[in-house]
Amino acid sequence: MRCWLGVVSAAHVRRGVELGIAQVHHGQRPGLARMAAGDGFVYYSPREEMGGGAPCRAFTAVGRIADDEIWQADEGDFRPYRRRVDWEQADPVPLAELTGRLLLTRSPGWGQGLRRGLLPLDEADFRLVEQAMTVAYRRSRSVGA
Repeated sequence: MRCWLGVVSAAHVRRGVELGIAQVHHGQRPGLARMAAGDGFVYYSPREEMGGGAPCRAFTAVGRIADDEIWQADEGDFRPYRRRVDWEQADPVPLAELTGRLLLTRSPGWGQGLRRGLLPLDEADFRLVEQAMTVAYRRSRSVGA
């Protein structure tokens, strides 16, 4: 299994989770073509909205690539490429809660890599983020239960 980190606004992540899809690089195909069924996938959202908005700085969705199909959606003037993702039940986790434990954040200038929009993620980092997000989900659902 390979693992990937996509960098997308939180608003776009929420829509992708609702649709059961992943989309990166403004709908371009090449990044999606690097992935395979079963690969781990995490979204990190620096901001709430594309092009600005309030800072988010959190991991916002985690799942696994569902199959090997890449397909092109039709949204009128916009025809983005997408992949299906089996999203886990997870709640966002701030990057600050995991920074000291992630391999991703250990090298100087690590944040510059996020500007690429999609990058390989170490499997240990994927599992750490996945665990933190699924535990956050379970905790939020057990409050007041």
